[in-house]
Amino acid sequence: MNNEFDKIDFDYATTMADRANRLMSQHGVPPTPENFSVWFDYAMGASPTLRRTINNLVDSKRKFDSAVNHDLFITYINTRSNSAIADDFPEQLQGVISAAREFLKTAISDNRTQIEALGEVTSQCQGPSDPRLIIVKLVKELSNATARASGLEANFLKTTEELDNIRDSLKLAVLHSNTDTLTGLANRRSLDAFLRSAQITAIETGAALSILMIDIDHFKKFNDGFGHQVGDQVLRLVARVLQESLREGDLAARYGGEELIAVLPGANLGSCANVAERVRRRISEASLTRRTTGEQISSVTVSIGVAQFRLAESAEITIERCDRALYLAKRSGRNRTITENEVEGEVSVA
Repeated sequence: MNNEFDKIDFDYATTMADRANRLMSQHGVPPTPENFSVWFDYAMGASPTLRRTINNLVDSKRKFDSAVNHDLFITYINTRSNSAIADDFPEQLQGVISAAREFLKTAISDNRTQIEALGEVTSQCQGPSDPRLIIVKLVKELSNATARASGLEANFLKTTEELDNIRDSLKLAVLHSNTDTLTGLANRRSLDAFLRSAQITAIETGAALSILMIDIDHFKKFNDGFGHQVGDQVLRLVARVLQESLREGDLAARYGGEELIAVLPGANLGSCANVAERVRRRISEASLTRRTTGEQISSVTVSIGVAQFRLAESAEITIERCDRALYLAKRSGRNRTITENEVEGEVSVA
């Protein structure tokens, strides 16, 4: 009987593998292990969201290039394998788990001892034993049970405190691993994950998704003229204004150097441009004082590029178009916001 089931499972897996290979060949997907795992899941229908995403990409005639294939693997396959983190528990957590197991073993053993002792008392009650001795023994056993319960409760509370400390430490570690230490904004790692998720949501729902990229004008003069501490102050000022100007569901991140970026799910190009202009004006109107001397520092201005995600493109292409808009803003005199439409208009005129 088992052999028959094994044969059915093998035949089914072979059929799904053949289907995955045909689909990969049909859509020009290279037959790598990563890609095969994605399309095998798609063929099996194991993930409804993966199926919807690939169907949307196919319907939009999206090319399955290396960036798209990698995004699909990271989002739908690798995240599941990464969830199996039992083997990577910190030693501290392993110690708490071991202690909890010992508490449980002790509790079970004590419970058995108590049951046996009470059984002896019950037997004595059925005989001609002195009732006073039985009562004394019963009180003693109940007292022992109470003491054991108190000990277990104390150990449980201690373990709970240790687990709370571990949980807080892990939360802090996750926060640090996803945060740029200077600005307090998300770092590139967190940005990539957020943008990938927002892109997939936009594909599945048809909702808008836009980004804005900020570059601090003449940033080198702050570092050269006032020192790197002032340069850091400038970065933190721009980061704070950007963060305060976004909605709760948006993400602000440090893209690199003096460049910051914001991802706005659900915002079209016009809405994102309005946010960018609000950020630009607030920064230009802000005053900055050198902390060590109280010296007033020249006003800070930024150039901003804005682009909207298009269904048949990777996140990298959206960022590239946003970067071109930013470059045009700087080339046009700085301290301004330029959208991708203006870049395309300039190219058409040229």
